[in-house]
Amino acid sequence: MSKETKPLGIMRGKKFSFQLNTQMLVLIVIVALWIFLSATSRYFFTLSNIRNLFSQEAIIGVLAVGQLYVIVTAGIDLSVGAVAALSNIILTMLVISGTPVPLAILISLCVATGIGLINGIVVYELNMPPFIVTLGTMTIAMGAALLLSGGTNISGLPISFANFGSGIFLGMPNLFWLLIIVVILGEIFLRFSRFGKYVYAVGSSVEAARLSGVNVRKVIYGVYTLSGFLAGVGGIMLTVRLWMGVPTAGSDYNLNSIAAAAIGGASLFGAQGTVIGAFLGAIVMSTIYNGTVLLNINSFWQEVIVGALILGTVAIDQIKKRQKYTYVKK
Repeated sequence: MSKETKPLGIMRGKKFSFQLNTQMLVLIVIVALWIFLSATSRYFFTLSNIRNLFSQEAIIGVLAVGQLYVIVTAGIDLSVGAVAALSNIILTMLVISGTPVPLAILISLCVATGIGLINGIVVYELNMPPFIVTLGTMTIAMGAALLLSGGTNISGLPISFANFGSGIFLGMPNLFWLLIIVVILGEIFLRFSRFGKYVYAVGSSVEAARLSGVNVRKVIYGVYTLSGFLAGVGGIMLTVRLWMGVPTAGSDYNLNSIAAAAIGGASLFGAQGTVIGAFLGAIVMSTIYNGTVLLNINSFWQEVIVGALILGTVAIDQIKKRQKYTYVKK
């Protein structure tokens, strides 16, 4: 037992150091991007644009937090964007039909959380690849959103939704403060709770975690359920931001949430990543989208840039993994 615990302790120290370095690097990238955009566009560093950037980041960031938990276990959740869109449609339709807003929010969250739980059950109990499972639920959720809405946008929400979505608190958008709450709670839970330690343990080695007494089933169920719940929260945020139900609104969020977590230092091979890193990665993503619009760059380039970022971060992570393995082998 002592032979196993000692290397784990050393490994944890290295991971913590790498995360610090990664986050500092991402901060430098953010500063560089902001300086560049400030020099090339007089509209970038205006208060209205910064607020808009943070409002856009809020939804990506919330989904990225849930995605991060899944990625740390060496999984992936491709369904978050579609689940957010489905939550958006369900909430809109319920409110328009006369359902009290708190009950409508609760129902939409329950549906999203239920889909997340189904992902966890199928991944663990059937031992299916998370990529395939969540690809399936993504398609189902996307189809359900289109069927419920008839493939069209749904309007008619109370003005209070728009007021909250565009509201400002302490100089920043309300949606941004919701993200801050999610990030703080998510970071504390991941860093200091027993469940958070188990998440890292499962991502490092499922067998080793099981032999150490970790209930792997509960961890897998938990991370996918949390991801589904936060996708539901993202759907509610979409509703107040758009002031309508848009069945295709979450089409890009699957990729964006994965990219934000990866840019922030999460390893797609598991056992590495922090919520703060995902938050910083979301800022990078929002800055890229905001900057391409301000500089009048073809929107198709956004997808090219995001795809290149994902490839680059995964490649760097793989190189580091091989170097570490070579060092340990020697």
